[in-house]
Amino acid sequence: MRGLIAATILMLAGLFSTQTLACECLWQGSFTDVQGDTDLVVSTTVVSHKGNSIDLEVEQVLRGTEYNPDIRIWLKMAQLCRPKVGTFPPGSRWVMALHRISEDDPDGFDPSTPNFSYGRIGDYALSSCGGYYLSLTENLVSGNLAAGTRWEMDPEMTPVILDLVASFVRGQVDANALLDASREDPALRQMMLNTKHFIREERYGVNREPEQAEKTGASP
Repeated sequence: MRGLIAATILMLAGLFSTQTLACECLWQGSFTDVQGDTDLVVSTTVVSHKGNSIDLEVEQVLRGTEYNPDIRIWLKMAQLCRPKVGTFPPGSRWVMALHRISEDDPDGFDPSTPNFSYGRIGDYALSSCGGYYLSLTENLVSGNLAAGTRWEMDPEMTPVILDLVASFVRGQVDANALLDASREDPALRQMMLNTKHFIREERYGVNREPEQAEKTGASP
């Protein structure tokens, strides 16, 4: 009995240590700096967790090739420079720049903790050494997108529409377009929206769309 308890304690201690060891890496840059060196850029929804991996539903492939509707991402273990699993709760949505795992790590699998490993060939790894992941809410992206502070994953910024980020990833716009969008004054944006709404009401009548105004005989 004592032997079983001791073995359990050792296993839990080993598991704890593999999850708490710090990594050492240099900051690679914001999303605009790092995404071009990865194998896959996708918008996703987190489906589930298992060990140090998460399963994602692929919503849109922004760059790269991936035909599976669901993919597995391997995260923090031991000194691996990857974010912790808890960073990505089920149901949350993200834009991720991922590296495909193409070879085994001889020290990356422990039979006593099979749900925690370096990862399987064909799956993906997510780095924490740069802006490799961005939060996605509705159709708006935020995070260390462009010219962000080092190691700051959630800086204050104006959220940028996903279509603009996708255009950058595909080489259709440059990083300055993202930077300008992320620095736009949210108060100014809201004032512009309010002004457009006010003009529409003055032109078509309160709370009326153009079609409604035409039906009631209002002059555009």
